[in-house]
Amino acid sequence: MAYELNGKTIETNENGYLNDPNEWTEDLAQVIADAEGGIGQLSDQHWDIIHYLRDEYFNNNQNQPNDRTILKEMASKWGTKPTSKDMYALFPKMPSKQGGKVAGLPESRRKGGY
Repeated sequence: MAYELNGKTIETNENGYLNDPNEWTEDLAQVIADAEGGIGQLSDQHWDIIHYLRDEYFNNNQNQPNDRTILKEMASKWGTKPTSKDMYALFPKMPSKQGGKVAGLPESRRKGGY
């Protein structure tokens, strides 16, 4: 599988995760979101999650936070307490995994849970 953007082919693994997270751009994020379906146009809340996930990965020893941690961080950032339902409305196939995919990060090998 691969994504096409501005005449360039960006390679992925068999599940659609980028082979090289450094090839990611914000334009590519929308291409990935469109390919995923169910996400729609990326909103400010989507971008908050995407940028948080990228920051954690690149600046915190390749950390890939779980949904619960993302929920806590977004509550702090947004000044309101979002619910899991709110997060799944943004990334229906699991905020940590689908959000990570849109953020151009490698596929998480975490086994769910905490």
